[in-house]
Amino acid sequence: MGRPATKPARLKDGFYIEVKNQGSGGVLIRRDTKDQMLLAAKDYSRMKQVTVLGEMKSDKWVDKIKPSKKK
Repeated sequence: MGRPATKPARLKDGFYIEVKNQGSGGVLIRRDTKDQMLLAAKDYSRMKQVTVLGEMKSDKWVDKIKPSKKK
């Protein structure tokens, strides 16, 4: 066995959803286009809990929803 990784894993560019069973950890699934991601989310939602994460580009979330701050 070697040393554990010190750098966090980088995600590829694309559209991501998180798929998980009730009460367990999730798995990230990447698709190339938004239409493919939405189709995959619809398919997986019949059996599992699905969360749409958005688009990742150059290690940054492009269209992730930001929470608004109340004053």
